[in-house]
Amino acid sequence: MDLKQRLKSKQVTIGSWLSIANPAVAEIMAKSGVDWLGIDMEHSALSVDQCQELIRVIDLCEVVPLVRVGANDPLLIKRAMDAGACGVIVPMVNSAEDAVRAVKAVKYPPQGERGVGLARAQGYGTKFEEYVGTINDKSIVIVQIEHKDALSHLEEIFAVEGVDGFIVGPYDLSASFGVAGRFESGEMAQALAMIEQAAKKKNIPAGYHVVSPNPDMVHKKIEQGYTFIAYSVDFLLLGESFRRDLLRIKE
Repeated sequence: MDLKQRLKSKQVTIGSWLSIANPAVAEIMAKSGVDWLGIDMEHSALSVDQCQELIRVIDLCEVVPLVRVGANDPLLIKRAMDAGACGVIVPMVNSAEDAVRAVKAVKYPPQGERGVGLARAQGYGTKFEEYVGTINDKSIVIVQIEHKDALSHLEEIFAVEGVDGFIVGPYDLSASFGVAGRFESGEMAQALAMIEQAAKKKNIPAGYHVVSPNPDMVHKKIEQGYTFIAYSVDFLLLGESFRRDLLRIKE
């Protein structure tokens, strides 16, 4: 069963974020047992050609490559999809109009407005007809709920046709309340309750980015109904495990 079907059936999938350009890092993480990997083009120094190389490596490892684009911009989304991404994670979706814009940028006409070209996704021209004929149905659109402005429009966002799920960005969401990084604050608790209630009402797959490498938090989020889990990020997984072990050695 592919990721899109697993999302629809509310199966738990675990992925992570890539911010380091080295393909070896992508290969190591792809071979770890993840269901998908998100390449971060919003908060990293990755270039488009580096992004494409990471997509290629993830593909070769038979893991689903997604790209978190830098903005809800049709050009950025088109380039990510043409590089071979199976779908995109779109930041700062705060209204139904934002969600529609994201979906249209991913889908070819008549469902969307994505420009048509030849690149890696289309087999550099050799698989053009096959790709164009199937990608509208296969492509994945995940919207990020990460600002207090989205809370008044959750049901409308979740009802947009073509949105396959959402993921909570806890840092930006907390920052929008002026409590950046304070995930246990009252404002965050209230916001998450609203998000979870709207997700259940609209029956949409719910996602959460567990930023710190804490497996217990993943279990907690799954118990709360989240099924699309982003577990930490490459540099935190590397840095925190090394710092923890080094501290134990020095002690």
